[in-house]
Amino acid sequence: MSREDLLARLLAQAEDGGGDFVTLRAIVEEASELGAARVLSRMGLDDDNAHDDVAELRELLRAWRDAKRSAWKAAIDWMVRGLLALLIFAIALRFGFGDLVR
Repeated sequence: MSREDLLARLLAQAEDGGGDFVTLRAIVEEASELGAARVLSRMGLDDDNAHDDVAELRELLRAWRDAKRSAWKAAIDWMVRGLLALLIFAIALRFGFGDLVR
């Protein structure tokens, strides 16, 4: 019996019996399972390799975040070095070491 058939039978049972708590809970659970299965199927994650695919995507996302963090850190590091070099150059000019720079 497929999930669709089971859900249809539960709905018919709820309609006939007035829908006690257990039947309604079973309807909600089966509808949730059916909806989740449809979403996974539409996303292409309903095969045996889906777990590996999601793990690989997470690893790729983690690597992207690490690379982005490293790029920002390197950019800030180079800006600080440039500002320090300008500061040293300005101090050298201020103290009259401009002739050494030329």
